Amino acid sequence: MALLVFVTVLWAFSFSLIGEFLAGHVDSDFAVMSRVVLAGLAFLPLTRWRGVRWELKTGVTVVGALQFGITYLCLYRSFAYLSVPEVLLFTIFTPLYVTLIDDALNRRFSPMALVAAAIATLGAGIIRYDGLSEDFLTGFLLLQVANATFAAGQVGYKHLIQRFPTEIPLYRFFGYFYAGALVFALPSFLIFGNPDKLPHTALQWGILTWLGLAASGIGLFLWNRGACLVDAGTLAIMNNALVPAGLLVNLLIWNRDADLGRLLAGGAVMALSLWVNARFSRGRLALSGAAE
Repeated sequence: MALLVFVTVLWAFSFSLIGEFLAGHVDSDFAVMSRVVLAGLAFLPLTRWRGVRWELKTGVTVVGALQFGITYLCLYRSFAYLSVPEVLLFTIFTPLYVTLIDDALNRRFSPMALVAAAIATLGAGIIRYDGLSEDFLTGFLLLQVANATFAAGQVGYKHLIQRFPTEIPLYRFFGYFYAGALVFALPSFLIFGNPDKLPHTALQWGILTWLGLAASGIGLFLWNRGACLVDAGTLAIMNNALVPAGLLVNLLIWNRDADLGRLLAGGAVMALSLWVNARFSRGRLALSGAAE
């Protein structure tokens, strides 16, 4: 739990840094690729190439492709259509995906999670009820892909480590995680990247370096390590701790003009969706325990 809290604080500044200094100024595909490369280089000297089960190598590579590659390519693109507070609030759906994917891997079904998702969708509509533009819908859908792949990655990593326990320290084969992310990040930059929008200031390079080494390198490893130490319910809840932390950073430090009333109303409805999901999860666990 302590690891997840630490990473939440670490990541709280990332959304604002991307939205304030990179989005619209630095090519999103290059920004993602640079983060992947920097984090990968940090783990390269630590990576063990022999003596690691092929299931772990393959599994961690797939997890990296999902949780970092696809997730961040979609996340960065969403900033072109949404404000920082909206991006943060719409990540509130991630715990629902965590619940659904964890249920799927455990061969069970949680219909109330779908009800919770519908309630959360209503909350998102309240935030932008005065104009659901095509741009807004595009940004919203991009974030849902990012939410789903981020959830799939962390739940998949947790199940992978549980299924194939090893005495090798986890950091000795986490480098494969970034190799998987590069499978998507590099082609995306080569195909869609705009060389005219590469970083051109020391500040932009500095932010990308911090995001690559700290947020993506240390952060993603510790987050996945922490995910292995808690149950799926706790993991789902911690996925949303970033929302208030990130909003606080954005609104207090950068003081963005935002309709706080609408944000609070929509956020409250979204929080209700989490309560519905959490209440059902507790009930399901209780019934499961009674059956055992």
